[in-house]
Amino acid sequence: MSMDRTSAQYDIEKKSLLVAYVLWFFLGYVGAHRLYLGRPVSGLIMLALSAVTLVLSFVSFGVLGFLWVVVGLWWLIDALLIPGIAAGRNMRIADRVFGQR
Repeated sequence: MSMDRTSAQYDIEKKSLLVAYVLWFFLGYVGAHRLYLGRPVSGLIMLALSAVTLVLSFVSFGVLGFLWVVVGLWWLIDALLIPGIAAGRNMRIADRVFGQR
């Protein structure tokens, strides 16, 4: 594979910090940014936790609404973790794409 084609392949597959932060801001409480960055297990756990919290909040008339604090803290902490997660993901993509030569 030529270097131009390899570089183009990397550019297509690499993960954008801007996209990750937009997903985090608007859909972070359901783990969309984690799914985008290649962390499907933690993304699905975050989605399930949000769904369970939502259901429990309705069923308990808000008594169990404190569970949103857990989701909110995870969401805030992820704001700090996104650059490292994206860099790691992009490094794995680069290793795979540029290692094909």
